[in-house]
Amino acid sequence: MFQKIVLAVVFVILGGVCAFGMIWMLGISPLPFDNPALVAVGVRKPEIVGFLPYWLVGQADKEYSQYITTLTYFGLALTSDGSIKKLDNPKEEEPGWAMLTSDTYAKRMADAKAHGLKQSLLVISGDDDVIGTLISDPIGNAHTFMADIAPIMKDKGFTDLNLDIESFMDASESARANFTAFVSTVKSQMTAQKLGTLTLDLIPIALVKTKLYDARALGSIVDRVVLMTYDYHYSGSFTSGANAPIGGAGSGIEYDTETAVKEASKVMPAEKILLGVPLYGYEWETIDAATESATIPGGSSAASSRRVAKILEHCATCSAAFDPVAREPYLIYPENEYYNQIYFENEASMKEKVALAKKYHLGGIALWALGYEDNTMLRPLTQYKNTADLSGAN
Repeated sequence: MFQKIVLAVVFVILGGVCAFGMIWMLGISPLPFDNPALVAVGVRKPEIVGFLPYWLVGQADKEYSQYITTLTYFGLALTSDGSIKKLDNPKEEEPGWAMLTSDTYAKRMADAKAHGLKQSLLVISGDDDVIGTLISDPIGNAHTFMADIAPIMKDKGFTDLNLDIESFMDASESARANFTAFVSTVKSQMTAQKLGTLTLDLIPIALVKTKLYDARALGSIVDRVVLMTYDYHYSGSFTSGANAPIGGAGSGIEYDTETAVKEASKVMPAEKILLGVPLYGYEWETIDAATESATIPGGSSAASSRRVAKILEHCATCSAAFDPVAREPYLIYPENEYYNQIYFENEASMKEKVALAKKYHLGGIALWALGYEDNTMLRPLTQYKNTADLSGAN
């Protein structure tokens, strides 16, 4: 009799999990994506982070709650002692701080909260000198940082903290250990003060080369990792090419997005990984019309998907093609005595990125940055946002 009761309970639980999965797949979720009861049995919906930089607040003009789950404000600048930079000089506020404390952003936050979006605050440093000093006393500077950032998070209602500390320099083992200690101390303080979750942004090259980040250790500390899978080609590249190629490693490029995902999944749980997706590309002047041509110095720039859409709309002789390996669109057209080549993102490439995230059962994706998108490229996110991943279901 006891065995029959146990089997009945098991069937009920499994039936419930499947039912929730079917309901979510139909897009009529009865519970929030992070409901503890569902998380406990391994059922989860993807997290979709939209980064909103202070300089794009006025351009990010859509109702993003249909596409994303988390709005991440970019951001506040980190100083070498762990404090937040609030002034550029005695008479001028640091721009990220100025926007965050403005009425403009207060209205943006209120609207996002009204639409059920989680609020995340990003803190950034890309200065190796600042980072080096910061981790010279990782625990002390982490406490200074938390003393500064915790009141801001509580006052504004942020429930996630995003650390975007970017260094491309090779790092010693002691530097790596110090950076890990800094992040660990921040996480401990956040837990003690009940401030919410901790997110870390990670450059993909750190998964295969000795950079500042011990990805395995950091993955065990933080709640999620944004894998910054873009800028494989950039404005300073010697040849044109895809910004965020899904494939192609070993033939023309050293590394690609899918390879980075595979490497990350070896050292941290896949459900912690958010796939970084750019809403922009790059354009170059080239001598000829062949793809991956040599670029002309000084003739390159970033190209938002919004601007590329306008180019295609008004250029009668322009048409986009799709790279079957990179799985990213590109546009090549003559201009004066040279050619313009633009690799960019659109609705088709967004579908490819979503498919990749699903294939490896990632925790979701992260969009850089809201305000760069065209009118159609976010459409695949509506269905993805309401799709359950049952890979971890008990």
